[in-house]
Amino acid sequence: QVQLVESGGGLVQAGESLKLSCTASGRAASSIAVGWFRQSPGKERELIAAINWNAENSYYEDSAKGRCTISRDTAKNIVYLQMNSLKPEDTAVYYCAGDYGLGLIRSNRPDYWGQGTQVTVAS
Repeated sequence: QVQLVESGGGLVQAGESLKLSCTASGRAASSIAVGWFRQSPGKERELIAAINWNAENSYYEDSAKGRCTISRDTAKNIVYLQMNSLKPEDTAVYYCAGDYGLGLIRSNRPDYWGQGTQVTVAS
């Protein structure tokens, strides 16, 4: 019902910024909440931020507050993650995921996942 495709990853230098995009398609694309997650080698997947279907509510993990901003273009069904002041420890595969409600996103159990985009931060 929903397909998610991430883009915008790449190699950046420490201190630089990057903006990731998650394009949602399918019948329910405009109805789902979307979150950004990341996973580094040897580490568990962690939530960064999430936004509800109409962009009126958002959530940030404490580690993301101040450096990341999640936003949503409801007309285009694109969810963005702006990341500033990147550090080498931000190197990970970044995934967007969606489901019907922020609660499912925050519980790390969304049904729909993208394929991920690699972000590498060089020191």
